[in-house]
Amino acid sequence: MKTISTEKLQLRRNNEIKKWEKEQNRPKKKFYFAYLVFIITLIYGTDEIASQIGTLMKTEIANDLFSNFGESSVGILDILSVLVVPFQAIGLLYRPLADRWGRKKFLIINTFGMSFALLIIFLSNNLILYFIGACLVQFFIPHDMHVVYIMESSPTKHRAKVYSSIKFIANISVMVVPLLRRFLMETASEWRNVFFIPAIIGLITSFIALLTARETDTFIDSRLRYLNMTDEERENEKKKKSSDNAQGGLIQALKFALKHKQLKWLYISSALANLGFIDSINYQVILSYGYAQSYVENGLFNSLGDDVMNAVSVGPVTAALFMLPVGSAVAQVIMGFISDSKGRKTAAITTAVNCLIAFVIFTVGSRFALNPYLMGFFCGAAIGSYYSTNDVLIMMIGESSPTNLRSSCMSAQFIVTGIGVAISYLIGLPLITALGNKATGIVSFALLVPGFIAAFITLLKRTSETKGINIDTVTGSEWD
Repeated sequence: MKTISTEKLQLRRNNEIKKWEKEQNRPKKKFYFAYLVFIITLIYGTDEIASQIGTLMKTEIANDLFSNFGESSVGILDILSVLVVPFQAIGLLYRPLADRWGRKKFLIINTFGMSFALLIIFLSNNLILYFIGACLVQFFIPHDMHVVYIMESSPTKHRAKVYSSIKFIANISVMVVPLLRRFLMETASEWRNVFFIPAIIGLITSFIALLTARETDTFIDSRLRYLNMTDEERENEKKKKSSDNAQGGLIQALKFALKHKQLKWLYISSALANLGFIDSINYQVILSYGYAQSYVENGLFNSLGDDVMNAVSVGPVTAALFMLPVGSAVAQVIMGFISDSKGRKTAAITTAVNCLIAFVIFTVGSRFALNPYLMGFFCGAAIGSYYSTNDVLIMMIGESSPTNLRSSCMSAQFIVTGIGVAISYLIGLPLITALGNKATGIVSFALLVPGFIAAFITLLKRTSETKGINIDTVTGSEWD
């Protein structure tokens, strides 16, 4: 039996070797990289819309689903959103499979999955169906296989610029959400209509990726090296109990990170930076209640009830959201150029400072009912800078990980980041629920500032620059 099993295993390996060698030998068209950038941009746009549409519609969703809770509706929605955490945890176990089975499969599956989830939300007529769609969105979004594609397919010296340029366009694509709000929402209760068009666009994009994208060369090379190892080499690896040659897995990635200084401290920095996570899910609420408070104080409405919330939803908030993707996109592209010219650490610090400044401007500006388009731009700049800060850290983690564990290490990062997110929820949500939706801005800022300060002291003191590193040959032990 042992001989038969060994023969079957070897036959399976030989078949897989032939498959990857065939893929490796496929001729690339002259402009394949430009073509790949176009496909990844479409997918990234789908991902950004799926990631942000729920937040861009948050006030309307909360007030519709939890109308009985009045000014605490957002806090109630956030507390119930904890139900998606198990799905995010399952997603962490799912993501490392890309280190074993390849990048392309999961690029397609994720794009289709998040788009189908948006379609479920569009069709939802009750709270349960809405949360099924929301849980599916949160399952597929963190996978970010398009980011791995960019990292493994871009020229080393232009990697951050290519990444930020693609994300610039992806952020601009989020303008479709306020556009749909303008044409499909006559009242705030019609928020579900906005989910339909992005769902269809995403489903079409996943089909295009299926037909046109090919596996990354970096993954193929890494997988073939592993498959061509001798039985003796495999046995030696098992005896050493080393995860260095593992082909994916959260446990292997975490063990690897704990053994290597660079990844360990990058994980810690990422967790600290996410103490202000609650800001990234409540910016639309801050805009909505800022304008609503101003309207009430100026005598346009009697209280923060349905009338004023309907007015700001179809008025200044929708106007502001048109410029939000622009502000976010500008922040993203700035990160890329600073990162490639001055280094990853400089880029992270710059984006964190930009986030805090822009946050103050749009929070105070909406409270005084300043021009909504301008406030939307600064709101986008704040959120874009927040995500850019995290993107730099994720990029550094990817650049500090070997190819055979790269997707797994980037996935394991979400486990430690979850500590910061959990603290943000545990402190922020009870405060917002108790103080009301109008206190969201103050609570968010109070968490954002100490988190960023702690994160970048750690980043500066404990980690090393990864600009210009060759991700095809990096082992993770260079900084030990």
